[in-house]
Amino acid sequence: MGHEGSNLTEGTRDRRCIATGEVMPEARLVRFVVDPEGTLVPDIDGRLPGRGYWISSDAASIRAAAMRNMFAKAAKRPVSIPDDLVARTERGIVQRMLAYLGLARRSSVLILGFDQVEKQIRSPEPPPVVIEAREAAEDGRRKLQAAATAAGYVPFVIAAFSNEELSLSLGRENVVHAATRPGRIAERLIFEAARLQGFRRLDPWAWKGFSGA
Repeated sequence: MGHEGSNLTEGTRDRRCIATGEVMPEARLVRFVVDPEGTLVPDIDGRLPGRGYWISSDAASIRAAAMRNMFAKAAKRPVSIPDDLVARTERGIVQRMLAYLGLARRSSVLILGFDQVEKQIRSPEPPPVVIEAREAAEDGRRKLQAAATAAGYVPFVIAAFSNEELSLSLGRENVVHAATRPGRIAERLIFEAARLQGFRRLDPWAWKGFSGA
C-alpha cells in the first residue's frame, strides 16, 4: 500500500470547492479528474494525473455539482458523469479506510475484540481511535464508553462500517470491535473519517456537552 510514506500534513492543505467556492482543508474535500475518455473519476488518493477539481466531501455537494454541470464548466470541455458517481466516491473512501485498518493489522497496531479493546482503553496508553461495526450491541458500546469515561479520555469513534466490511478487510470472522494504537495510521483514519461523514454516519459515542459534530 502506498500510504506508509505519506506526509502527516497531507489533508491539511487548503483547496477551493468548485461547487460552493468555500476554501477548506483537503481532508474535507474529494478530488476528481477527467480520464482520457472524458469521464469524471473520483481520485480518492489524490494522485491521478491531470487537473483536479475539488468538491466538498458529501453526497449532496457532489450531486449538485453534477446536476449544475459544474465539472464541465471548470474543465471547459464536455465531461461524462457516471450515474453512480456518489456511490463510487463513497466506496473509494470506505476502501481507503479499510485498507488502513488492514495495514494496522499487519503492522500490529490494531487491537481486535471487545475484551482486548476494553483492556486497552483502561491501559496507560488508550487507543485514539475505536472502530465498531454498525451491528455492535448497544450494551457493548455503553460498556466501552464507561471504561473510557473512567479512564478520563474521549476516543475518536467510527461506527460507519458493517460487520461484513470489517471482517472481509481484516480477514477475520465477525469483527465488531477494534481500536488502533497511537501513530500515523490512527491519524490517517481520523483524516479520512472527516470525508466519510458526508456519506455515512460515524455514529460517535454521545458525551455530555458533545453535539456529535
